[in-house]
Amino acid sequence: MRRRGRSRREHSKRRCRWSDFLRPGSPELNAHLVEAFRKGMGETGYLEGRNVVVEYRWAQNDDQLTELAADLVRLRAAVIATPGSTTAAAAAKSATTTIPIVFSGGGDPVQTGLVASLNRPGGNVTGVSSMSGELGTKRVGLLQELVPRAARLAVLINPNNPLAEAFVADIRAAAPAIGRQIEVVTASTSRDIDTAFATLMQKRADALVLSSDALFVSSRVQLAALAARHAVPAIYPFREDAEAGGLMSYGPSNTDLVRQVGIYTGRVLNGEKPADMPILRAIRFELVINLKTAKTLGLEISPTLLARADEVIE
Repeated sequence: MRRRGRSRREHSKRRCRWSDFLRPGSPELNAHLVEAFRKGMGETGYLEGRNVVVEYRWAQNDDQLTELAADLVRLRAAVIATPGSTTAAAAAKSATTTIPIVFSGGGDPVQTGLVASLNRPGGNVTGVSSMSGELGTKRVGLLQELVPRAARLAVLINPNNPLAEAFVADIRAAAPAIGRQIEVVTASTSRDIDTAFATLMQKRADALVLSSDALFVSSRVQLAALAARHAVPAIYPFREDAEAGGLMSYGPSNTDLVRQVGIYTGRVLNGEKPADMPILRAIRFELVINLKTAKTLGLEISPTLLARADEVIE
């Protein structure tokens, strides 16, 4: 989405700085994240429309990210922000080695090749890692506590996500210890999600663990509706999923991560170099339980689990 109004040349006369924002999804479903990004930039003295102009690009699928990243590079922004999407960060990095990139995403950015090290990234990329790929075992444990008789677990991943393989490996490593069978189902578009649920029903999955992926965040209403329709207890990565009707979520605060991206973006605009800005790690994690959905599924949630929840949606 390109902002309308003054041209880039006219803004330059007013000494505005330029920042780009690239993410899968839609602006409507991610308005709270845009607001968090603006809040973070504001903490460093940058207010959109006053002294910084942001070009927004929203990808309908992962295939569009490469094209949109190239488009933003042509605009020669001072910095490209890719909050909440490791895939978008990878696309931006492939498009430029000079324009600074600030990302947030799951997993280890060193292992995915985004940066050389956590303390000194060393290139044009820095940001915030939620390390959400490491939370698969934790989510399985919470789901097991909620539905202890679930013998067969399904794991939903986006095969295009560079963190998907590590997420599955983490859960498979824990499976023998908890005596559970693991079935992997995949979806790389919103249309694939319907097929994925048909597949997990064919495999007779008793419960579902969702990986962290921008597609699944944008499709959270669809996912919650399908889980309810098929009566599948599921645990999701983010608070937004439970707010959309998902049974339970455990993971980092998305709004806090994106606010940190905004802060780092502002610091880059102020002249700091990504190579010298250490990768931040998520420090705030939330367990959210949707009691209304639990009742719809006929599940009783133990007082112990409810007491551990950061929020219970009734």
